[in-house]
Amino acid sequence: MKIKLLLSGCVLLVASNIMVGQTKQDSLEIKQAALDYIESQHKVNPKQMERALHPRMVKRTFWKDKATNKDYVRETTTESMILLAESYNKKGDMFPVSPKKEVLLLDVSERTASVKLIADEWIDYMHIVKINGTWKIINVLWQFNDTKKH
Repeated sequence: MKIKLLLSGCVLLVASNIMVGQTKQDSLEIKQAALDYIESQHKVNPKQMERALHPRMVKRTFWKDKATNKDYVRETTTESMILLAESYNKKGDMFPVSPKKEVLLLDVSERTASVKLIADEWIDYMHIVKINGTWKIINVLWQFNDTKKH
C-alpha cells in the first residue's frame, strides 16, 4: 500500500512540473531567440542580434594556438556579437542562398532552456533564460562541424 501511495505521489509531482513548465508560446519564443541569433548574421541586422542576447551573454569555443599547438577557450561577448551581426555578411557572400538553420529544443523548463542550433558550418549549444517575461540567450558553446577549422 505504501509503495502505491509513493508511486502515485511521484506521478502527481512529475505531472504538476510538466503543467507549470513550458508552454507552446514559450517553445515558439525560445526557437525565435535562436533564429534571431543566426538570422541576424544572414541579414546583417544588429538589432535582431541584440534582441536575442542577454546583455551578459558569453559565447565560447575551443581554439588551437598556431604557435604552441595548444588548445584554449575563446570567448565572445554580447557587444562583439552585435558588431558581428552588423559586419560579418555585409557583402552577402558568407552564407548559402538558403542557409541551414535547424533549432532543436533539448530541454525546456519554466524559465530555462537548452537548445542546439545546427547552422551550415556550425553547431551552437545555447542556454536560454526567461528574464522579465522574455527569452534571452545567456550562454553559447559552439564548434565548427569540421573541428580542424578551429
